[in-house]
Amino acid sequence: MKRASTESSKPTATGERFVDALRVDGNAAAGILSEVFVQDLTGARARCRGCGTTRDVGALLVYAHGMGTVVRCPGCDNVVLRIAGTPTHVWLDASGATSIVINRRID
Repeated sequence: MKRASTESSKPTATGERFVDALRVDGNAAAGILSEVFVQDLTGARARCRGCGTTRDVGALLVYAHGMGTVVRCPGCDNVVLRIAGTPTHVWLDASGATSIVINRRID
């Protein structure tokens, strides 16, 4: 399913879409994910509900702004994770992933 076209998806004078200028790789979600999980999750593997591809969380695309963090699949643009924080809670929506596999820490 394609997202509706918006002003932010129109090219800038340099040809880059505004949303592309804000996008970084999945490693940018490490900070917010560390509030939910003790382990660093960027090495965890998430399977996209949209296309079925499994990738490291660090290889997914992150859009972070004041309202929260959205983590998308680079293959199909499906939202895999949504993370938002308030002063008292951290909200995690992983409904865009069919599974997330986290390696156990071996001490």
